[in-house]
Amino acid sequence: MNRILLVIISGILLALGWPTYGFPLLLFIGFVPLLLAERQLRFSDTKHKGLAIFGLAYLAFFIWNITTTSWLRHASLFGACFAVFVNTALMATLLLLYHKYAKRQSQNRALLFLVALWISFEKLHLGWEFSWPWLNLGNGFSEFITWIQWYEYTGTFGGTLWVWILNVIVFKGVLSYQNEKSKAVIKSTLLKCAALIIIPIGISLVIYNTYSHKGETVNIIALQPNIDPYSEKYDMTNMKFLDLLKELADSKMTDSTDFVIAPETFLAESTRLKQFENSLLRNRLEGYVAKHPNTNLLVGVSFIDIFKDKTKVRSQTNQYNTTTWYDDYNSAILINTSDSIQQYNKSKLVVGIENFPYQSILKPILGDVMIDLGGTVAMKTTQDNRGVFTSSNSNFKVGPIICYESVYGEFVTGYVRNDANFLSIITNDAWWNETQGHKQHLSYARLRAIETRRDIARSANTGISAIINAKGEITSSLAYNEKGALSGQITTNDHITFYVKAGDYIARISIFILIFVFLIGFFRRKKEKY
Repeated sequence: MNRILLVIISGILLALGWPTYGFPLLLFIGFVPLLLAERQLRFSDTKHKGLAIFGLAYLAFFIWNITTTSWLRHASLFGACFAVFVNTALMATLLLLYHKYAKRQSQNRALLFLVALWISFEKLHLGWEFSWPWLNLGNGFSEFITWIQWYEYTGTFGGTLWVWILNVIVFKGVLSYQNEKSKAVIKSTLLKCAALIIIPIGISLVIYNTYSHKGETVNIIALQPNIDPYSEKYDMTNMKFLDLLKELADSKMTDSTDFVIAPETFLAESTRLKQFENSLLRNRLEGYVAKHPNTNLLVGVSFIDIFKDKTKVRSQTNQYNTTTWYDDYNSAILINTSDSIQQYNKSKLVVGIENFPYQSILKPILGDVMIDLGGTVAMKTTQDNRGVFTSSNSNFKVGPIICYESVYGEFVTGYVRNDANFLSIITNDAWWNETQGHKQHLSYARLRAIETRRDIARSANTGISAIINAKGEITSSLAYNEKGALSGQITTNDHITFYVKAGDYIARISIFILIFVFLIGFFRRKKEKY
C-alpha cells in the first residue's frame, strides 16, 4: 500500500479514537499503518530515509493533533499553531529515533525501544516547561470508564501501555502474515488481541460493579456564573462578582449546605495580597459565611503581591518597571467561621500564558510573546506543596485543583497524599467556546476520580460544572453556556489507592528500560530480519 495513504490512515484512526466523540478501540490499531510505512521505507532504496520518515510521521501526527486540539485557536491562533506544530514535531521525532534504532537492531528490540521511548516522552510531557500532556494515550479512554477501573492501580500510563501492546501485536501479526501467508497467523493474532482487550475490560467491569466506599456525606453547591471572559469577566469589580455569588448560592442554599464552590478566578479583579486581610472584600465574604455558619466557601481569586525589594525576585516574578516587581497568583481560598483564611496557589501552569518556558533562553528570541491557551497574561507564582483545605468542623478535607492541574494524574495524587478526602476542580473553560476543549477537560477529570477514588465537585465559570463519583461517573451536571448553581452530594473517602502511593511507576520503569535497551544497541547487532 502507498506509504502516504498508510500514514493518513494512522492519523485518522488516532483522531477517531479520541474523546469525547471517538471510539477508543481504534487506538489499538492506530499506529500499525504508520509502523508498516516506516518498515517499507526502511527496506527500500529511497534516499534520505530519515527525512522521509520524519515527514511521513509528521503527516500522521499532524492529522491527530489538528483534529483533536484545534479548538485552541479560539483562545489564540498563535497558541494553537505552536501546540499543534511543535507537539507533532516531537511525536515525529520519536518515530525517527525508532527508525534509526530499528536499522541496527532486531524488530523485537526496536519495538521495545519504541514503546519505552513513547511512554518516556509522555512522562516528559508531564514535567518539563513545555508540558502538553493532552494527547497522552491513556487519556483516550476517559469516556469509557467501565473499561479502565484498574487505573486506580496503574494511572493513565496503564492505558498507554495497553494501547502500545495491542499495536505491537497487530503489527507483528501483519508482518508474520506477509512472510508466511498463513491463516493460522491471522487466527493467532486475533485471539491474542481479543484476550488482551477482553481480559482488562472484564477485570474493570468486575471492579466497576463491586466498588463502593464508605464515608461522610458532603452537601455541595457548585456555581456556574457563565461570564464571557473576553467581554465581561475582567471588566467587573469583585463586589459585583460577590453579589453574583450570593445570588447563585442562595438559589440552592440550605441549612445543611457544607460547601459553596465558585470557579477559577471568580474574583477576577486583582487583589493586593497584603491588603486583603483588612479589605472590604474579605469583610463581606466573612459576613456571608457568618449568615451560613455551617458552610465553607471555596472560591477562585486573583492575588497580586507588589514589592520593591530586589532580593525577593524569583524566576516567576514579573517586572513592572526598573524598581518595582510583582508576584501574580491564580489562587483558591477557603473561608469559613474559623479565624484564618486558607489559600492555595495554582502550581501547574498553562504554557506561555501563565508560565514563560525556559525564559532565559527564549525571552531574548521571542520577547514578550505569550501563548494564550486559557488564562490571563502574566507569569504566575506557584507553591511547592499541594494545599488541602479543611472545613470548619474538621470533617472534610478538599483538594482545590485549579483548571489545568486536573490533567496531571500524579500531580493530583499529591492532594490525596496530603489527606484530601474529596476533590474540587475550579476552572474557566470559556476561552475555547463550545468545542471539544471544555468537553475533553471535563472528561479527563473522570480519570482523576478513578485514579484516586475521590468524588469530585467541579465548578466551571463557563464549561460544564459537574459532580463526579469515585467510579468516574458524572452523576449531575450543568450544560455549557448555562448560568446557575448545581447542588448535590458527594461522599468522602480516606482509602489510599495503589496509584496514589506509587504514582507514575510505569513511566519510571519505562525510562529505565529505554536506557537499558539503548545501551544494548551499542554492543549487540541485529540477528534476525523479522
